Amino acid sequence: MGSFSIWHWLIVLLIVVMVFGTKKLKNLGSDLGGAVKGFKDGMKDGQADAPAQAPAGQVTQSNTADKTTIDVEAKQKS
Repeated sequence: MGSFSIWHWLIVLLIVVMVFGTKKLKNLGSDLGGAVKGFKDGMKDGQADAPAQAPAGQVTQSNTADKTTIDVEAKQKS
């Protein structure tokens, strides 16, 4: 009762094809694929452009401070 059978999904698919047509569905699929590809390329470019930084939350020591003093830098998320 809580799950849809294959016949329910076939009827839904038939109604969607009748409403939108195959040409619009094809264009929608290619547009969605292009958007995903663009997002992945943007993520790669963003990682390549970012300068090499210490991972967030890493504790570093300052050269001018006493050897027993640990300098912690809090960074804000943008």
